[in-house]
Amino acid sequence: MSNVLFQTIDQISREKGIDPQVVIHAIEDAIVVASRKYFKSNEELRGRINPETGEIDVFAVKKVVDAITNPGREITLDEAREIKPDAQLEEELEFKKPTVGLGRISAQMAKQVIFQKVREAERESVYAEYHKHVGEVVNCVVKRFENGDIIVDLGKTEGKLGKRDQSRLENFSVGDRIRVIITKVDKTAKGPQVIVSRTAPELVQHLFQTEVPEIYDGTVQIKSIAREAGERTKIAVSSREKDVDPVGACVGMKGTRVQSIIRELRGEKIDIIQWNDDTVSFATNSISPAKISRVSIVDSTDKIMEMVVEDSQLSLAIGKKGQNVRLASKLIGWRIDIKSEEEKRAEVESQMEQLQQEVIPTPLETMPGLTSSLTQKLTAAGIGTVEQLANLSPEDLQNIPGIGEKTIEKISDALSEFYTQSPAYQDQMERLAQQHMFRKDEPAAVDTADNNQSSERAEDQAATAEKVPEE
Repeated sequence: MSNVLFQTIDQISREKGIDPQVVIHAIEDAIVVASRKYFKSNEELRGRINPETGEIDVFAVKKVVDAITNPGREITLDEAREIKPDAQLEEELEFKKPTVGLGRISAQMAKQVIFQKVREAERESVYAEYHKHVGEVVNCVVKRFENGDIIVDLGKTEGKLGKRDQSRLENFSVGDRIRVIITKVDKTAKGPQVIVSRTAPELVQHLFQTEVPEIYDGTVQIKSIAREAGERTKIAVSSREKDVDPVGACVGMKGTRVQSIIRELRGEKIDIIQWNDDTVSFATNSISPAKISRVSIVDSTDKIMEMVVEDSQLSLAIGKKGQNVRLASKLIGWRIDIKSEEEKRAEVESQMEQLQQEVIPTPLETMPGLTSSLTQKLTAAGIGTVEQLANLSPEDLQNIPGIGEKTIEKISDALSEFYTQSPAYQDQMERLAQQHMFRKDEPAAVDTADNNQSSERAEDQAATAEKVPEE
């Protein structure tokens, strides 16, 4: 019997991946629970498996004391020494209890306790095994479907691929072998404890490491990834060697490498971006395939930048439902505001008008170069300030009685002289230029087509003579 029991314990331990001692302790605890239910006493019971006979014994434990306060758990020193002559105070003595008459109900209760203890030990084993692998890619097999979730077999346990962790482009069948990312290990879950994902950016990173030797050996580095699973992924790469083109290495000969990854992701588009330490240049690359006219840093502390594109490039830069600019923003870690040339021009003009309205009106009498008679004619026509006069066209001035072409030339010269000699106006114009004009040292209309390869064009490379860097 001993051999049969311990063989069974060993078999359960191997199947569940737990320590045999855990199963032994579970059996001992189970017999104690069943015995306590059967004897209906408050005695302290202890179970033990006899390694020689394989029998499960139950003992009542009593402590040796001077005066008994709990008869069920205590024994006097004199009584103890009748049983054990060398007994001492505070020592514990064991008294064997009969287990023959426990019956079917007690056995069923013991069975439930054993199953519960084994399940708890199994969960602890699974947690200890998988929590250290969070963020890693593992191979698994599709086992079954539950309310839209996919239950996968990881070997020692099951994993759950939830709806949110599935790409909309992917459809699997029972028995399919797939690669997933372990994202979380839930220690308290009743069902599958391991949560896996097919939408995590780490999956794309792993696929590139598998397909591109230069990434695996560290020659090409993946700097950043932004992904919207089932739609598009942007990945920024750089090379540690000048002779290695990081984008070309990832695309592969005629797009073979990136196409292999796209097939694994069931057709998800992938944009491979050239990394650049300069934020403006990197941002210009990240918005590919759109071409940017100008880039300006709005707030370097909060990481906000503004991009201006041609009117025809605006929809391409924004992308479908804002996807392109959203992914570019995630890739570089900055908030990107995109405006067309027309929108930016209207904004600058509006702020110019607002600035002009804020300027304190200057009476005509204080403007040098105007005679008193000319000032009277202008005042009679309702023009009382220099700003009103500057807003009039030559045609408007000709409609004023007493003003001809020569007088218009004099007025024009006087206005030019006035604004040239006005420090306040010059300061306001300079502030406006600093607030709304772009930096001169920033690149204008940077062409990203040569630096970035989109997965949408990878298939065209195989059919055309477009040059792609060889492996």
